[in-house]
Amino acid sequence: MSEAAAYQLAQVNIGRLRAPLDSAQLKDFVDNLDPVNADADAADGFVWRLEGDSGDATGIAVFGDEWLIINMSVWRDADALTAYMYQGRHRAMLARRREFFERVQEAMVALWWVPAGHRPTVAEAESRLLHLRTNGPTPYAFTLRTPYPAQGAEPATALEIPDDLGCPA
Repeated sequence: MSEAAAYQLAQVNIGRLRAPLDSAQLKDFVDNLDPVNADADAADGFVWRLEGDSGDATGIAVFGDEWLIINMSVWRDADALTAYMYQGRHRAMLARRREFFERVQEAMVALWWVPAGHRPTVAEAESRLLHLRTNGPTPYAFTLRTPYPAQGAEPATALEIPDDLGCPA
């Protein structure tokens, strides 16, 4: 197995909702969840996405904050992820994100390499986001603008992350 095939790219993005999911303000967002997720499921290079009982991840808690929602998935590589992100329905919804989500200053998106077949947990995703917020892009957690190769995907030493770096509850 090649080095690239031994790893897959995990991504997490979280958003702070502007209104409750059942509100009129978020109706278009909620109505497009299933079609956008179906597009992802069918996309070249898609491997896996986090799902709750509803078939999406909107009911899965992140950082203990009911106003945050999480999207987490695994892709073959960054090219596959970006090809999906910037086309079709996903691109259209991405262009409208300020209608649905608050602007947040801290990192809300993180990428990291996982061994092929690994399915990341919410706790793992929270750790990667906190690491990115504390240290900036590193092989442990990075962004599409500052990618890292699959080698060295684990930090060399355990990191202390301040308690106040999570999103306020």
